[in-house]
Amino acid sequence: GEMERIDLPPVGPTDLPLSLLEMGCSGRFELITHPQPNDQPLYPQSTLPHGLPPTSVGLEAEVEKRFLRDPAWLPIHDTDAAFHRFLKLAERDVRVDSLLHCSSSPLHSGISVVRDPTTGMLLDFTEVLLGDTGISAKNSMSLQRPPNPNPSESLRGSNTNYPFLPGLLTVPPGLKVGMDFSDKGLNGHALHEQKYDSPSIPGTTSTEKKDGGTTKPGEGHEERKRWAIPVDITSPCDDFYKRIPNPAFKYPFELDTFQKQAVLRLEAHESVFVAAHTSAGKTVVAEYAIALSQKHMTRTIYTSPIKALSNQKFRDFKTTFGDVGLLTGDVQLSPEASCLIMTTEILRSMLYNGSEVIRDLEWVIFDEVHYINDAERGVVWEEVLIMLPDHVSIILLSATVPNAVEFSEWIGRIKKKHIYVISTAKRPVPLEHYLYTGNSTKTQKEMFLLLDPTGNFQTKGYYSAIDAKKERTSKHAQSFGTKNASQKTTPNQDRAVWLSLLHFLSQRQQTPVVAFTFSRTRCDDNARSLASMDLTSSGEKSDIHSFFQKSLSRLRGGDRQLPQILLMRDLLKRGIAVHHSGILPILKEVIEMLFSRGLVKVLFATETFAMGVNMPARTVVFDSIRKHDGTGFRNLLPGEYIQMAGRAGRRGLDATGTVIILCKSGVHDMGELHVMMLGKPTVLQSQFRLTYTMILNLLRVEALRVTDMMRRSFSESHRDTQAHEQQIGQLKQTLSSLPPLDTEGQLSDLLPYYYTVTELRITAEALQCAVLGSVNGLKALSVGRVVVVNNKQHFNALGVLLQVSSDSVNRTFTALVICEKGNEEGGGDSRNSSAFPHLYNTALFLPEGPCSHTVQKLKLQDVSAITVKTLKVIPDRIIDNYNKRQQARFRLDPPGQAISTATQELLRLAEANPGGVVTLDAVNDLQLKSVDVVEGTMRLRMLQDSLKDFNCIHSPTFSEQFLRVQERMSVQEELDKLLFLISDQSLSLLPEYHQRIKVLQSLQYVDNSGAVQLKGRVACQISSHELLLTELLFENALSPLAPEESAALLSCLVFQQKTQVEPHITNTLQEGIERVLAVAQRIGELQRDCGITQTAEEFVGQFKFGLTEVVYCWARGMPFAEIAQLTDVQEGTVVRCIQRLDEVLKEVRQAARIVGDSVLGSKMEKASLAIRRDIVFTASLYTH
Repeated sequence: GEMERIDLPPVGPTDLPLSLLEMGCSGRFELITHPQPNDQPLYPQSTLPHGLPPTSVGLEAEVEKRFLRDPAWLPIHDTDAAFHRFLKLAERDVRVDSLLHCSSSPLHSGISVVRDPTTGMLLDFTEVLLGDTGISAKNSMSLQRPPNPNPSESLRGSNTNYPFLPGLLTVPPGLKVGMDFSDKGLNGHALHEQKYDSPSIPGTTSTEKKDGGTTKPGEGHEERKRWAIPVDITSPCDDFYKRIPNPAFKYPFELDTFQKQAVLRLEAHESVFVAAHTSAGKTVVAEYAIALSQKHMTRTIYTSPIKALSNQKFRDFKTTFGDVGLLTGDVQLSPEASCLIMTTEILRSMLYNGSEVIRDLEWVIFDEVHYINDAERGVVWEEVLIMLPDHVSIILLSATVPNAVEFSEWIGRIKKKHIYVISTAKRPVPLEHYLYTGNSTKTQKEMFLLLDPTGNFQTKGYYSAIDAKKERTSKHAQSFGTKNASQKTTPNQDRAVWLSLLHFLSQRQQTPVVAFTFSRTRCDDNARSLASMDLTSSGEKSDIHSFFQKSLSRLRGGDRQLPQILLMRDLLKRGIAVHHSGILPILKEVIEMLFSRGLVKVLFATETFAMGVNMPARTVVFDSIRKHDGTGFRNLLPGEYIQMAGRAGRRGLDATGTVIILCKSGVHDMGELHVMMLGKPTVLQSQFRLTYTMILNLLRVEALRVTDMMRRSFSESHRDTQAHEQQIGQLKQTLSSLPPLDTEGQLSDLLPYYYTVTELRITAEALQCAVLGSVNGLKALSVGRVVVVNNKQHFNALGVLLQVSSDSVNRTFTALVICEKGNEEGGGDSRNSSAFPHLYNTALFLPEGPCSHTVQKLKLQDVSAITVKTLKVIPDRIIDNYNKRQQARFRLDPPGQAISTATQELLRLAEANPGGVVTLDAVNDLQLKSVDVVEGTMRLRMLQDSLKDFNCIHSPTFSEQFLRVQERMSVQEELDKLLFLISDQSLSLLPEYHQRIKVLQSLQYVDNSGAVQLKGRVACQISSHELLLTELLFENALSPLAPEESAALLSCLVFQQKTQVEPHITNTLQEGIERVLAVAQRIGELQRDCGITQTAEEFVGQFKFGLTEVVYCWARGMPFAEIAQLTDVQEGTVVRCIQRLDEVLKEVRQAARIVGDSVLGSKMEKASLAIRRDIVFTASLYTH
């Protein structure tokens, strides 16, 4: 392309000798700083297509460089030798051809073919200029940027890459024109709705309002676009096969309606949210999406919250589709596959690091979305959903949640696409819930139905259970009723219960059984106590034995003899097993596989078994319905109970699933059981919080702002910016159409008057609330008290209280108030009431003509003052007499004795004190001494005094002008409120964001303008405890330690349990630990100083050093059996910890590479190799 030469003026005296020179068309610039002769203009701003010719370094610079690198090269004292050396350097040979070799800039034009439109014959070639030539992953978020050639980086991305913009491509690569995706007003939208509204989905037209009511035809255009569209799953999909003649994936069984609805949506490339029970068949939706993406040659990412679940899905999908890859923290299998299974954290880092996989992505499937409620990790789901580019469609699979539509509405709004919500509460295998009270051979049949498959609660069953229990309890215990359910039972009693239950179930062929127990030790104890029980046949025993041997053949000899493995082998042979986080991962997988083949008859498991592992049983037993949730004991939540109970009943094998709750010491409270079984499952709630990694990752890229991330989070989903912006537009119009204000002459202080009056009104109302909320205030406002009344009808009129309502929230007072004759109904001239004249004018109302009265209910706002006077009144008579005279036929009767006396008294009072009656003072008379009240009273007096000095109140047009001001101001206030709501200032996390930025600035992770510095770049690499690790790196805290010691020290970042055993460790390690604690203390205190709520102790307390010795010995090669002896932490936990430690070591190695610390890098490499061995890093059986 021809660049135009720009003629620039000659350099002036103030100009610096700087000039920017564009190098070719690559978008790179070079700064030229050579001073120029004064008369010569600056360089033109474009150059040769390939930039400046290469230049040599100046001689001085080169000598200096050589000398600094090696002082002996230029001996200062031996000048002759030095001079010769210098000459050698100065004799440069001229190589002209070096000018011809320059780094090539990207081509700025390409060649396009011209064809005959009818025949397709080639006619000509033309040159076309390319836009976007200089963009790369380092400077652009566009999907047009060239792919990364390095395969290792293209998968996970790199932390110097920009992420892809979460937005749409409007012009496809290679085409000249694109599509306009903007909404063309609502008419287009309505058509678009009709088009989709096939007969199979009634109820999605835009005339339905969110609360179920329908809109009136007139307000249709105001109806805002709804993103979440609930799909009616009751209507059958009759034309399913007509609409999808050749599906991407054929199932061997007929799909349920909800599955068909979902498949139809996927075929239309829409996003769906499927909420259904575990066994209902949500996987069908995921499988169909994977099949579609294989058909379309695109990719799908399947994310799950739990690593074990990822491994299982890998195996399931691998057998179904073949082309499947797995990415977890420590495993990477066929990353080029079209379906990738990964944990959510990895997808998050891929998005932040601009991985190339995102380009080809068609679907992302989020399994177990209800995990977004997890306080620790929920935020990751929100980050991923916000960061996903728009070309990706989303499939969300979740257990049943009450607010699926609200959640989908949020996702639809941030992604600007419709989300079809498909939720079904139907269970393919209905459940029956029983109470079990048996504890011996005699009573083993005591099982009582509590909830039938249709969901009816059987109180009869509950009472029979209580009776059954009563017969056996001693007289002493009976006197306590069923309250003693919390009593502890002895292990022997437990054993008796389990033995009788399992005998009973195996007689009735109710196995396999999952027994949920909420403590790992109880699981182990229960399993061990069944030593006498044998549930397998000899054929099953040999199956179990051969499978067990085959699975463990990969372990080293010593590892096969671990006590846990031997113990489990004996249990498994008898058909019993245990599954919890303390079990070795490989054993857990053996148990899961044997269980799914029906060879494990009784499985004692903790809650984690229900979270991910999709392994249904015939029967589920609850050992107890209370669990410890980290802070204390509580009953199971309905959501948790449903999740676990849902494991009962295998599709296609059992007619119903059985759920049994054990009543060991007593029967649980009926109310609690009812809530737990029939209560609403937990709502999806946002756990969004700011993390340093998130802030740094977003600051790294200029185009992304952290406030945008916060604004799009689910916690801020109640902000409907679109609707607000619409209202703001309307209000601005209203403002401009209002009549102008007259603020001339006398009215010049009208606005200040308005502000004073407004403040006065607010102060007075606050004071009144305080008075009414106090005991003395309520005493004063009793029957017979004379008050001053101001409202639309009355102006400073005296009244007497007749009745006070008992409703404390909005209390009302019935009072008799004096008024003009003819103004009893309040039809008189009340225009000036809105100008609040009573605030500055205390003169009491005196009737001009004869005095009349009215009895009415007053609100708190109407009572503007409480006087010191009281009258003797007979309230009932007054009220009855007044009500009687309201009827037409008694209208002309004279008022009764009681009323006329009261009216006379009030009139006499008003005449005696025309300037105003003495009122009760909140502070002195009512004894309210709180700071607010005292300050409020003083402020009130001051404001009241200042009102007398305003000129505008004397103006003849004052009241109508005041009304105008009021009208104008109320619109303005509403507008300001809305503007605040859509601004960043109203984000609930904004203060915390500023605090965290302050922390990052004082640690020099970002500079004052918010640009990420080297330390910040390092922290981006690290996924958890980023501050502590980065500080340790930059303080060289790991340099005095040997590789195995540094691994041991870093174990504090991944180990979370308490342990009773004091570790024995080397001195250098002890010093290392003290250093870590000192750094943690420093960061914790800095966070406190910057205003973050977490205390320094809490911050330091999250690092636990209980496994340092174990990891140290493991890294030095000690066998696992001996390590297990060093600690009371269970084997499975140790293995998980070391596996996660390996991920941390990898991150530190990456970070060391960024800093350029090769020693630390190789040390981490060594540490990693030292811990990656034997049983800890045996590959999962699922991925084998």
